[in-house]
Amino acid sequence: MSPPYDSTTAVELASAKIFIPDTVTSTWPWPRRLNQYYSKVTVESAAWFASFKAFNSARALDAFERIDSDLVSCLGYPIASKAHVRSACDVMRIFFVIDEYSDVSKPSDVREQKNVAMDALHNPHKPRPKGEWVGGEIVRQFWERTIQDASAQSQKRFIATFELYLESMVQQANDRNEHCIRDIESYIDVRRDTVAMKAVFALLELGLDIPDEVISHPTIEAMAIASMDMVFIDNDIASYNMEQARGDASHNMITIVMRDLDTDVNGAMLWVADLHMKTQKKFLEAMATVPKWGEPIDPQVREYCDGLGNWVRANYEWNFETERYLGTKGPEIQNKKWMPLMPKDCLKDSREIGPVHVDCSLL
Repeated sequence: MSPPYDSTTAVELASAKIFIPDTVTSTWPWPRRLNQYYSKVTVESAAWFASFKAFNSARALDAFERIDSDLVSCLGYPIASKAHVRSACDVMRIFFVIDEYSDVSKPSDVREQKNVAMDALHNPHKPRPKGEWVGGEIVRQFWERTIQDASAQSQKRFIATFELYLESMVQQANDRNEHCIRDIESYIDVRRDTVAMKAVFALLELGLDIPDEVISHPTIEAMAIASMDMVFIDNDIASYNMEQARGDASHNMITIVMRDLDTDVNGAMLWVADLHMKTQKKFLEAMATVPKWGEPIDPQVREYCDGLGNWVRANYEWNFETERYLGTKGPEIQNKKWMPLMPKDCLKDSREIGPVHVDCSLL
């Protein structure tokens, strides 16, 4: 396979730095767009979330807010109403809570977290039991508010896809517990669920009413799969350094490719960048052949498909604007396309549940 980036030399690839490929900026036709309600929903969602005290220290909560999950929501849903983008902000916080708790939980506890969250979705008006995992009440309040202004189709699909996501988190916990590193094919299968984009795409439908046979059409499904694949590839590229520094990089495409193809980190970066380019082509080819169903379906399908394309851009830009993976150096790293490899396990010692601050002196 020839590298997709001719400017990358063998000397550079052999260095101690990690190459960060430009997978989207120069090739993806969707521009960066931010929802007009970003500043308002950020304040509301942050205050709501802080009331749960989901993390056990002010430091962990501060690190969580530096993630700016509201930003990726407002980039991902640029034309959504205030009510809908608020739901998107709230659920993105939920994804990160589940991710942080499951990362430090044994598989049986992650299974229980799944059961609690699903029960809250199915019973949004029922008070949660005292002493229960905090995620139950967070999910319940999110869903009780969301269903007030959501189409029946979007509600049905969100519940189904959220369960797939939660089940994949149980599988990831099992893999971690058994020290299992998957091969490329099986990793992609499970990553399509752990990335949570199926549920994210269901929220694109909050104001739409698209029939099942349209969403499940092979062309639409191909676009959705291609979009989520590009999202997780970009996410795994940006997060790899932080994850290996936390001692938790086994569920990452870079690790998988390094192991499967017997290459180094930069060889893996080039390989996944090439896969990303091939996936872009699949998406755009599928979009050019989307069928026509007539009114009132076609305008809704166009909005949904545009949302799938936009999410690739939204996630890519957020990866460098958030402090989650690259601290405050994201824009600089995005521009230079290189960063130092942080010492392995240097962020592993934190005993707090919640995200960690990335020490920018290491980057």
